[in-house]
Amino acid sequence: MFENLTDKLQRAFKTLRGQGTLTEENMAEALREIRVALLEADVNLNVVKDLIEHIRAKAMGTEVLTALSPSEQVIKIVRDELIELLGRDTARFKFASQPPTVILMAGLQGSGKTTTSGKLAAWLKKGGHRPMLVSVDVYRPAAREQLKVVAKSIDAKLYEGDQKGEPAGSALVERLAQEARREARNMGCDTLIVDTAGRLHIDEQLMDEMVRLKKLLNPQEILYVADAMTGQDAVNSALDFHNRLGLTGIILTKMDGDARGGAALSIRHVTGQPIKFIGVGEKPDAFEPFHPDRIVGRILGMGDMMSLIEKAEEKLDRKKSEEFAKKALLGDGFTLEDFRDQLRQIKKLGSMESILKMLPSVGPFSGMQQAAKNVDEKQFVRLEAIINSMTPKERINHEIISGSRRKRIAAGSGTTVQDVNMLLRQYAQMAKMFKQMGKGGLARNMMRGGLGSLGLTKQKFGR
Repeated sequence: MFENLTDKLQRAFKTLRGQGTLTEENMAEALREIRVALLEADVNLNVVKDLIEHIRAKAMGTEVLTALSPSEQVIKIVRDELIELLGRDTARFKFASQPPTVILMAGLQGSGKTTTSGKLAAWLKKGGHRPMLVSVDVYRPAAREQLKVVAKSIDAKLYEGDQKGEPAGSALVERLAQEARREARNMGCDTLIVDTAGRLHIDEQLMDEMVRLKKLLNPQEILYVADAMTGQDAVNSALDFHNRLGLTGIILTKMDGDARGGAALSIRHVTGQPIKFIGVGEKPDAFEPFHPDRIVGRILGMGDMMSLIEKAEEKLDRKKSEEFAKKALLGDGFTLEDFRDQLRQIKKLGSMESILKMLPSVGPFSGMQQAAKNVDEKQFVRLEAIINSMTPKERINHEIISGSRRKRIAAGSGTTVQDVNMLLRQYAQMAKMFKQMGKGGLARNMMRGGLGSLGLTKQKFGR
């Protein structure tokens, strides 16, 4: 999402790095480039003005001007101000002292409110909670059915209720909400997520209904679901909702899209309410708490190694990874079956592009994010198909794979003999590389120190 902004900010910083000393003139030029980059990213004009003034005030201080590396000082100031803009700390989620905790989901139609309700329920389940979902959108025929499908996909409890021939209106909405809260309490659910009706635009009927629901349910959280792709429209709508309802937080959806990112950088400053979660994909688990410092790291090209490590710890089979490392690095060698297992492990983390976006875009990693766009994700499927087409003996001992066997494997996997040859070459190169690493003693260090020996521990990253 922030690729264009990242590129433009890097150019501004590059201008500063080329200066022997920092002066008002070259600082003004850099600030002008930063301002243009933010405006082109669709950041709110008032937000940009405030941000630039804060950066200017700190950057032109004596301490920075006389520093040995003024450009690095300015980058640090920009980083600190962006974190301040987004909310210095990860927002906490409020829970009721007496369950169920009621969460009111607000937002316009098409923002992804229903899907996000399901993602939030899945996130709560993962944390040991017992959520229940209810839709009070009685106006859109498919709305309640959609939530039913979402609830089933994540195996979450759903209160369907019965319309009992009652016409769609506020009376029915309030009855369903009350019944759902009672049902949640009776079934031992500690959280009730209320998916409300949306509109194509804000109107009085929608707001009045939301105000009545707030009064009726006294929710602990009122979360506004905003589509990050809509830019400043999402910011303005969030402010309208906040003025009427008193939002407690924001959820930004479609953060994996190609929008310019202005909504993410503006919405907290304009509403004064924290961004609590972001949606980063279609799947139920493509949902994560919002960490301001990590997002700023991505914007400034510093990467987000902490999120990558957390994703790896959650998705990957640690035992399998350790067994693979032991076999590959300690001289036992690894088979094509092991190679296939590693391909499957990588696929669990998501696309190569999403993985490489979390790496820094500077230093030794520069250019990797651009290269990731050229990766053919289907190649992983083809490689796995080729290995699946082999016999168990061939997977264990690739040296027996003769020309005739290669033809059979290619035919069985729907690929060509050249594809099979390429896979075998890649496998042989990897085996050779691991063997050399093992001889160099790296293997023993890794076995002793685990991830810590590579600096990839949570403690290393301030956790």
